[in-house]
Amino acid sequence: MSASNARPATRPAVKIPTRIRGESELLPMVDWPMIAALALITMLGAVMIFSSSMPFAEKNYGDPFHFINRQLLFMVGGLIIAYLLFRFPLDDWERYGPLLLVTALLMLTLVLIPGIGREVNGSRRWLNLGFISVQVSEAVKLFIIVYLAGYLVRRSDKVKRDFGAFIRPLVLICLAGVLLILEPDFGATVVIVLTAMGMLFVGGVQFRQFLALILAFAGAGALLIWISPYRMKRLTSFLNPWADPYNDGFQLSQSLIAIGSGSWDGVGLGSSVQKLFYLPESHTDFLFAVFAEETGLIGVLVLVALFSFVVWRCMDIAAKADAVGNRFGGYVAVGIGIWVGLQAFINMGVNMGILPTKGITLPMMSYGGSSIVIMCVTFSLLIRIDHETRVLNAARLKRLASKKEART
Repeated sequence: MSASNARPATRPAVKIPTRIRGESELLPMVDWPMIAALALITMLGAVMIFSSSMPFAEKNYGDPFHFINRQLLFMVGGLIIAYLLFRFPLDDWERYGPLLLVTALLMLTLVLIPGIGREVNGSRRWLNLGFISVQVSEAVKLFIIVYLAGYLVRRSDKVKRDFGAFIRPLVLICLAGVLLILEPDFGATVVIVLTAMGMLFVGGVQFRQFLALILAFAGAGALLIWISPYRMKRLTSFLNPWADPYNDGFQLSQSLIAIGSGSWDGVGLGSSVQKLFYLPESHTDFLFAVFAEETGLIGVLVLVALFSFVVWRCMDIAAKADAVGNRFGGYVAVGIGIWVGLQAFINMGVNMGILPTKGITLPMMSYGGSSIVIMCVTFSLLIRIDHETRVLNAARLKRLASKKEART
């Protein structure tokens, strides 16, 4: 079926309201426990951004509140955008999936053009819009998930049987990956590729094709590391940061010192030593290390539990969506769950020295306007999936009850 059709055939013919009137109707129609977990993670992130950025902000901007004020502003903007997008039915997201993919590829191309793309620390990852800079890889992750979910719905049977249908979306995703590597942004490439692979696996791709895909991407990743002195240096410093603790291994060794200093219950909020110009990027990519230092193992376990709960809710929402015939919503929810869980795992793994150093943020916690806004939009979409699934399920139960009444 064409993506331009007004309503996909896979969706049950039940009218989905774009607005719920009254709090009494709203309460049972969304996943409040998941929203509470997301709010708690975001609040912890705000506290840690304030704590970890104060010394740097005071020294460089003369205002210890510089970063937290900006982050709170982005949060408010993200929540407003999320609320507005929640009103859009899933059919609209599915219909515009191909357009979102084209937009993603266009943004990844524009960011490589000098004068349009802004370079920071040797990477050209930001679109310079004059009044604001946008990190395009954050939006690209969501756009690719939405596109691939729609593709799996439209080509479900062919993807399982036809190699051409299986490889077609991968060509476009690989194109996005190549553009990301040119920035370079190897971390975002890994997240996007692994998320796409997970969605294809859930979509029913044959195991031998999936295995061949894993081997191909693993080989490509190994080749990229081998031919790039920069990535090879990062890999070797990750294996033994203490061999060169003042140069290549500096950031990781300082991160490990921070995590080790946290012990069981941490040194206390605001009392981190490593944030005092020892640990670079302490409010962005290495915020988790400061969190571990200030809250200890107990805080880390609580944070891991919160992320695990959110990922579980994503998968549960996906299963329930699929059960009522909302396949597009199910695939998107799976993609979001894989993305958030994988990115959180990679960020924590990098901070703890169990994965090579990558420039990748901790979802909903690390400082970054693009990241927090896209996360708000992403979970607004997930809540919309859950909402439509509940409405469809309620309609199904009502029909069953009516049939039962008619028989009696």
